[in-house]
Amino acid sequence: MNICIVHRTLKTDLPKLEKELDSIKSEGVSLKHFNIDATNIEKRHHVIDTLKKELGAHEKVRTLIHSIAKGNLKPMLSDNQTFRLKHDDFQLTIDAMAISLYDWTNDLRNATLFSADARIISFTSEGSTKAWKNYAAVSAAKAALEAISRSIALEMAPLGIRANCIMAGVTDTTSLRMIPDSDILMNHSKQKNPFSRLTRPEDVANVAYLLCKDEASWINGTVIPVNGGEHLQ
Repeated sequence: MNICIVHRTLKTDLPKLEKELDSIKSEGVSLKHFNIDATNIEKRHHVIDTLKKELGAHEKVRTLIHSIAKGNLKPMLSDNQTFRLKHDDFQLTIDAMAISLYDWTNDLRNATLFSADARIISFTSEGSTKAWKNYAAVSAAKAALEAISRSIALEMAPLGIRANCIMAGVTDTTSLRMIPDSDILMNHSKQKNPFSRLTRPEDVANVAYLLCKDEASWINGTVIPVNGGEHLQ
């Protein structure tokens, strides 16, 4: 498959990104990228309009991968009211990390860009069912994301669309390190994991790859743990 990436990258990180993009291009695929806010309605429409023009009548979108980390990690209780979780914090987080999955899916569908056998993959976490300190807004967003993904899997199946969530184990990423006490979370994860290690980005990428294969066409509406068995205890 050719690749289109919608991302937010700081200027200081662009040289590193360009190296990664060059590496992808060296594989012989076409690559297009947009350094924009994927939650902005006008920007989303611009990306989809551009794709529609460039793909033409015959090429389609086989896979949509939704991975947006934009939200609040504020506590419900705080002496400083500025840093206390509020209604708007919930709304921003749920809009960005959950409802945007439906927005992108629906707009691509309206543009008739999905292939006859399309895959939608999004990323959830154990926080969708467990309570972690300062994670309330993201937890609510992940629960909503799973619910939206299930509904897409059910209602859009007649269009040939399959939707699944990947529930990755604790992975050492920039987003994880924004969570308070992330070091404690990583240590606890290593102790729980049957293989005594954290989940790696390539572990997650491998499952996304498998879900794109023809042989995965009968997997639909699921939440797949990708954690080496960390969820077992």
